[in-house]
Amino acid sequence: MDLFNDLIDSTENLLSYDGTVNYYGQIFSDEEAFGVFDSLLKEIQWKNDKAVVFGKVIETKRKVAWYGDIPFKYTYSNITKEALPWTDLLLKLKELVELKTNEKYNSCLLNLYHDGSEGMAWHSDGEKQLKPNGAIASLSFGAERKFAFKHKQTKEVIALQLASGSLLVMKDETQINWLHRLPPTTKVKLPRINLTFRTILV
Repeated sequence: MDLFNDLIDSTENLLSYDGTVNYYGQIFSDEEAFGVFDSLLKEIQWKNDKAVVFGKVIETKRKVAWYGDIPFKYTYSNITKEALPWTDLLLKLKELVELKTNEKYNSCLLNLYHDGSEGMAWHSDGEKQLKPNGAIASLSFGAERKFAFKHKQTKEVIALQLASGSLLVMKDETQINWLHRLPPTTKVKLPRINLTFRTILV
């Protein structure tokens, strides 16, 4: 599998102000994207995600996994996870993303959405363990899904469709000024895997 296609990169900022989001489009062919999706589905140690809501631990249908250079501890939604060691495939994907974005990452949070009924509410990735204003690179495989940003003050909304095998990067002050979400939809019946490469402060 050739993970290093020389495809055109996009440097256009999708946000009007107060942050930077670059959408590179598909950096994998359809065949490559399907192969990566299938491998991730089989190889990753998926677990149902958990969150603390009104003092109770809620288990989601969505499944997650957390990998990194060392056993980083990462806390969100009041639940702490410990990073697993990289798989060979994840290291190849990380190398590709670093090459494309000219950034370095030391961890990756993966999400498995079984169909369009599973999504993410408005939020920012502002956890204290993350590098301030650091780049977060998002790879998508499987079903094409809508992804949206909303400015915290002006409430302006910007949305796009994330294709299978595509790369999106959020950086600079995006997490400070913008929320983002993966809205649920009844139209999507197929699963999607999303990888977000991040930099955890050591």
